[in-house]
Amino acid sequence: MAGLWTAGPGCGREASTGVAGASAELLGPGVDLGKVARAPVRVTGVIVSVGIDVVLVERFARALDRTPLLGDRLFTEAERLTGSGNPRSAESLAGRFAAKEAVAKALGAPVGLRWHDCEIVTDPDGRPWLTVSGTVAAAATQLGINRWHLSLSHDGGIASAMVVAEA
Repeated sequence: MAGLWTAGPGCGREASTGVAGASAELLGPGVDLGKVARAPVRVTGVIVSVGIDVVLVERFARALDRTPLLGDRLFTEAERLTGSGNPRSAESLAGRFAAKEAVAKALGAPVGLRWHDCEIVTDPDGRPWLTVSGTVAAAATQLGINRWHLSLSHDGGIASAMVVAEA
């Protein structure tokens, strides 16, 4: 039953019994583990896809300088400003752009996605997370995606983002 195994505590026992965490002790006396091993195992939180993108910060900053309305077209007001209302740095915006590109890749790059329908926001502790709406939410729903994980980084002139789409 390919695709039904999970990693975690008791992995060795899972491989031998076929049931996550199953053992003779847990299942009770007289249970035939050979029959239990054939029982299907339901796994939740399945990874549907992953998207990764990198952006050269200097090149992205030049594009924003060269095309004044580009920032408005790519980012919502909440993305362009920090929590204190100051403009975000080029590094921060490049990371958010990389995240939007990574989301598009995780969705299979369907035509017609709108930039503002994927918003990278910051929680009160400063951690980035994303919200989807409109065209991006519709594409995610078609793939059964209902949860996203996001990681952003920037160093050495490169901003990067990775997203994991989960069903």
